[in-house]
Amino acid sequence: MSIAEIKKSAEQKMSKSLETLKTNLSKIRTGRAHTGILDHVQVDYYGSPVPLSQVANITLVDARTIAVQPWEKKMVQVVDKAIRESDLGLNPSTQGDLIRVPMPALTEERRRDLTKVVKGEGEDAKIAIRNLRRDANTHLKDALKAKEVSEDEERRAQDEIQKLTDRFVAEIDRALVQKEAEIMTV
Repeated sequence: MSIAEIKKSAEQKMSKSLETLKTNLSKIRTGRAHTGILDHVQVDYYGSPVPLSQVANITLVDARTIAVQPWEKKMVQVVDKAIRESDLGLNPSTQGDLIRVPMPALTEERRRDLTKVVKGEGEDAKIAIRNLRRDANTHLKDALKAKEVSEDEERRAQDEIQKLTDRFVAEIDRALVQKEAEIMTV
């Protein structure tokens, strides 16, 4: 494996780790409503679990309310039950064939707890990035042992991988600061 391939592979994997972090952070709810909160809710549709977005239209009514409108009339109760039983702590109310999902305001204590969760997610992402750096450096050392690269090239490549690692860790820190600010604003 050449130095360029090692660096490219490390960078791709690091960007996937960053994307995973951003996805995980988007699932952590703030006081505001957004339709992505319901993304992982599964609905029992004729015996098979399917994502809520495949059986209903999900829209925002206002900053604190999500409207869910199932495409089939008989799915209203099933969708309502699925949202209630999800781990989101939401209490939907049904009005005819429209389900309104109000977002409860977060207490100060709950905001602090969510901030801890965000920091934990960030630390997991940083660990993943550091593990990828270690793997890339191991590949470089193997290439050096096999005499595919010189010591100078290996040292230079390690420095570049460290810079790459630093860049992604800084990206993670920026994402965490942004999410914490979002959570703490009332």
